[in-house]
Amino acid sequence: MSNDNLLPSGLPRIESLEMRGIVKKFPGVLANDHVDFDVKAGEIHALLGENGAGKSTLMKILYGLYHPEEGGIYLNGRPITINSPTDSLNHGIGMIHQHFMLVDNLTVAENVALGLKSSREPRLDLDVVSARVRELADKYGLRVDPDTVISKMAVGERQRVEIVKALYRGAALLVLDEPTAVLTPQEVDDLFVIFRQMAADGHALIFISHKLDEIFALTDRVTVLRDGRVTGAVLTSETNKNKLANMMVGREVSLTRERPSVTPGKARLKLENVSAVNEDGQPVLININLVVRSGEIVGVAGVSGNGQRPLAEAIAGLQRVGNGRVLMDDQDVTNLAPAQMFDAGLAYIPEERMHDGVIKDFSVAENFILQDHVRPPFAKGIFLNFKQIAAHAQELINAFSIKTPSRETLVKNLSGGNIQKLILARELARQPRVIIAAQPTRGVDIGATEYIHAQLLKQRSAGLATLLISEDLDEVKALSDRIVVLFGGEIMGELSHEEATPEKLGLLMAGEREIEKMIYTFDKGR
Repeated sequence: MSNDNLLPSGLPRIESLEMRGIVKKFPGVLANDHVDFDVKAGEIHALLGENGAGKSTLMKILYGLYHPEEGGIYLNGRPITINSPTDSLNHGIGMIHQHFMLVDNLTVAENVALGLKSSREPRLDLDVVSARVRELADKYGLRVDPDTVISKMAVGERQRVEIVKALYRGAALLVLDEPTAVLTPQEVDDLFVIFRQMAADGHALIFISHKLDEIFALTDRVTVLRDGRVTGAVLTSETNKNKLANMMVGREVSLTRERPSVTPGKARLKLENVSAVNEDGQPVLININLVVRSGEIVGVAGVSGNGQRPLAEAIAGLQRVGNGRVLMDDQDVTNLAPAQMFDAGLAYIPEERMHDGVIKDFSVAENFILQDHVRPPFAKGIFLNFKQIAAHAQELINAFSIKTPSRETLVKNLSGGNIQKLILARELARQPRVIIAAQPTRGVDIGATEYIHAQLLKQRSAGLATLLISEDLDEVKALSDRIVVLFGGEIMGELSHEEATPEKLGLLMAGEREIEKMIYTFDKGR
């Protein structure tokens, strides 16, 4: 093989890959409808679309997890058959999954070698693996030590291990499935430098993301899917966010969030030195002090797993508070049961909507009254008032534009966005004074996100106190009046809406507490 057909890493080059006329059907769903997609060597090609648009299905076909009913895959102009991930890897196609596929108690080298044949069977050849890992890490600036145990690595480091693992196994084309979902802004910047270097060296990259800013920061071309069909393929430099959003949704979408001026009122929610431990006795919240006032949105930012869920559950009565106090309207509500918290005026949008927010085998109408089914007007003694339940459900369906065949439709048959709108409608209908919105737009489409944001801002103007917990920094920055950052269960700092730059937030998310030191460190590193 000539050097022209090799990447600088020594891997065979993939000049082009095409997917032509791909059709994939599931019972009652046409997931991919004659989809055409291609990527070339040296290119970063974005695959964009709402949840359910067919992106994941298409990539699972490319990776050998699904088999299409129609269509074909062509590598360098020649048809190939991919029946399994092994076939995909043998053709030089690798995938970086959103959720890391690593074994925590093994080293980097052991994770890379896992599942591969050793040249010295039955003994492992970890020295050979380690040498190759160092070579690849040096080539692409990945800063990975093959002897480090995964459990001791930060999230961004683990992401780099996934990349090394794919390169080690011969991937000349990489599918990047939401690779920035759990990274700080600085880690995202570092990752993009690596991706650009890989593309410059001749790798082909397919980048799946729902973040339009990232699409424009990184990619060369964009293919947009909607309802299983390609709605357009354009050069990134020749389009804009509004055009891409329109292609995704099929209508004009507002990408800016207007935050009308509101003067915050009295403190509705206070946390005073709140600490908590998990089932193993490990601290998950450490001396949390927090105030949320009427008419303001306080955002909670942080990398996943740094105390966000325990914080929400400690307030809602689902996580026991060990020390400190939770107050609502100056009344001590520490460790009250969830039902008592709801009676006190709390509303809660949980981050796991299908597990904690709804009962999927209940109807839309039944899910609207989960907390109130034993109370008037939905109950008469021990009997349900079905007429009142139906009227209430229809009113909320209309008021919150919930798309459902009927109020008797089972919730499991609704889209993620409509399920989230149902939960929002149910919680707001109870006219709460405080709402915890935990990951309110995670996994929902851009249209539903627009609607949910508008409702949260509307309630802010009406005087609701909102604690917004989100791993989406764009969401936190767009909606919040103040932002606190969690790291290791502690609050690292608080920034106003105006002060909250990605650089400052990112350093707080990485555990740096002192703002002055943060700014100095960041400027020095430029």
